[in-house]
Amino acid sequence: MHLKDKRIVITGSSRGLGRAFAIACADNGAKVVINGTNQEALDEVEQTIKKSGGDVVVVKGSVAEEAVCQALVDECVRAYGGIDTMVHNAGIVRDRTLLKMSAEEWDDVVAVHLRGAFLCTKYAALAMKESGGHVVLIVSGSGLVGGFGQSNYAAAKEGMMGLLRSAVLELTKSNIRCNAMWPVADTDMTQVVFERAKSMAEKSGTTAPKPAEMGFGEPSEVAQGLVWLVSDKAKHLNGQCMSFNGRRTALWAHPVEDYVQFSDGPMSVEDLDAHYKGKEPLTFGRPNLVK
Repeated sequence: MHLKDKRIVITGSSRGLGRAFAIACADNGAKVVINGTNQEALDEVEQTIKKSGGDVVVVKGSVAEEAVCQALVDECVRAYGGIDTMVHNAGIVRDRTLLKMSAEEWDDVVAVHLRGAFLCTKYAALAMKESGGHVVLIVSGSGLVGGFGQSNYAAAKEGMMGLLRSAVLELTKSNIRCNAMWPVADTDMTQVVFERAKSMAEKSGTTAPKPAEMGFGEPSEVAQGLVWLVSDKAKHLNGQCMSFNGRRTALWAHPVEDYVQFSDGPMSVEDLDAHYKGKEPLTFGRPNLVK
């Protein structure tokens, strides 16, 4: 019971990873508020938690809407007397290459991920201002290192990291911590990765790797990472981003500068050319998710 009596809101918890987060938190003693847009799926999660003896409240709606984000916090305070942790997990994808993506596809994804993160963080922090608390933003490797066909998703997730860093500067004085988690799990949203791997395997005449062989854990396995992160065992973390796939974990460093050069006076084009000539561009890329 690592989360006994903790009051936790988890957005996007009607299916996939969010569902696993909610069930794992409730199984560990947390009182949870679950959220999603599909009433039937929410009912299933609610009944699953109640059958195990857990405490759960449902708030239906999209976190792209301000009233829903406020209601999530208000309902947690009403039902449980306060809020200890906000987990912003809700997300959608509208994958398309940059040159083919519509403005609507861009806006839809940014609204749920980034606008939702801002609103959920804001209302949670207002409720936590006197008592302290914890905000966890669920991010993605696409936001950290980019993703082909996911410029909207990647921009929103990296935007969430910018929000996180600013929130740490503003909210730490109120004893509100803010962390991020990059979960790597086999869910509906990651099926495109497996479909791409299957297509490549068919073209090369090989067998497509299983999700676990590609470094993707089952949602229930990956949920253990969130349980640890929102427990008191991780209370020393603030402003951190933790990746976890059930078998591999890491903390991601804040971007740092390199090739620093100072000058007593304004630098010219020639000065810049002399400084950067021969220097290799800095790299970015996905980590190896398996041994």
